[in-house]
Amino acid sequence: MLLFRIAQFLCVLATVLFASPLTVLAQAKAPLQLVMFERDDCPWCRVWHREIGTGYPKSDEGLQAPLRRVDLDRSWPADLPKLPILYTPTFVLMACNREVARLIGYPGADFFYPKIAQLIADHAGGAACG
Repeated sequence: MLLFRIAQFLCVLATVLFASPLTVLAQAKAPLQLVMFERDDCPWCRVWHREIGTGYPKSDEGLQAPLRRVDLDRSWPADLPKLPILYTPTFVLMACNREVARLIGYPGADFFYPKIAQLIADHAGGAACG
């Protein structure tokens, strides 16, 4: 019986120590990214930048989902899938280069942070890519 327990332990230990790095990477979660779609003539985008923009990167939400800005008046980024954006600002939470959540518009700082925090919490840890 003791030999059986030792053999079990060694099998578990070998699995932990020699697990394929590819297996570990395949199970990893993709980080979240918040993409802000904006235009130069968007008044609510300017308000967002004034009220939130400078503090967002240092906020809990900014640390969990760093901001990427996309100006709709310029060419679409090649590494970003084409998304239907009708209004600015539109905030799209991305994982594995896919949209997982969206906030359309900016109704003020009192609403923005709680809403983004909820979207991030709903997708905590990103998404399994593959």
